[in-house]
Amino acid sequence: MLRLRPIAASSICVPLIDRSTFIVSETVSEEELWAAACLRVRTFNKLNPSSYNIQDHRKYLAEREFEALKERISGKREGFTRVSCVNATLPLPQLSSSCEDLCLACKFSDGIEDRVVVGSLDLNQCRWLPDEIAGTKPEGIGARAYLSNVCVAKELHRNGVGYKLIEKSKGVAREWGITDMYVHVTVDNEAAKRLYMKSGFEQENMEPAWQARYLSRPQRLLLWLALPTP
Repeated sequence: MLRLRPIAASSICVPLIDRSTFIVSETVSEEELWAAACLRVRTFNKLNPSSYNIQDHRKYLAEREFEALKERISGKREGFTRVSCVNATLPLPQLSSSCEDLCLACKFSDGIEDRVVVGSLDLNQCRWLPDEIAGTKPEGIGARAYLSNVCVAKELHRNGVGYKLIEKSKGVAREWGITDMYVHVTVDNEAAKRLYMKSGFEQENMEPAWQARYLSRPQRLLLWLALPTP
């Protein structure tokens, strides 16, 4: 699920990006995986910057996400056949002068240069995701995949990062033999729904209202995409 929140104009830096320097690929190092975990904490957790020990709390949350990511990718999480973390990255010099917080939190080295994770998602080959509506296509086991933890740094919204992440995940899924891809999105997240519809997804199902209330969260839609076969 992609979470895009309105951001006050005064809090956004809008760097001039050379889009040819974007790299969207599967994570290959633990350093990059840590940077992705930090981006997710930064995106998914509303933390007051003035709170006591805020940096320690962010580090604790990032460590939890990092260990969970490693567990899923290594195949140790029950119910998941295969998991890949897909990241969008930019060279550090593209951002360092205008997005200091993002660069400090999400920087890593690829062995050639310092880069910054600016977008991330998980591609999960599994029959369902915990606490989510399950897709129905195909009926057999193993050819279905779900996107999760889709996030884009607020500084890079409207730069096509989310679209690039999804397109890359489609290619990885086809390599895995996936025929049907799913993603969950809250009913009121218009920006995310537009992105997924642009990427070819269509609505298959809606979470029952009682389930959303029971889980204390907004109601969700289940979106489906048929991947072309070779």
